Amino acid sequence: MLALRPNCECCNKDLPPTSVDAMICTYECTFCRDCVDSKLHGVCPNCGGNFERRPVRPEVKLLKNPPSETRVFKPTGCA
Repeated sequence: MLALRPNCECCNKDLPPTSVDAMICTYECTFCRDCVDSKLHGVCPNCGGNFERRPVRPEVKLLKNPPSETRVFKPTGCA
């Protein structure tokens, strides 16, 4: 199950579980769409993979399977 990380690793923008701006790679590295397009040019700085839009977990399922609260912020890795 996806962790649904709460923020962009590059700019620290909040990415709630309902966000359509959240992008993930195969390892669930999480970035906002703006950083993926303008800074990362579609390539994950951690693994070198591509990004896909993170699916939105239905609200009723969030009660049983809540999103992660662990923030990952690595601004030096996305310049």
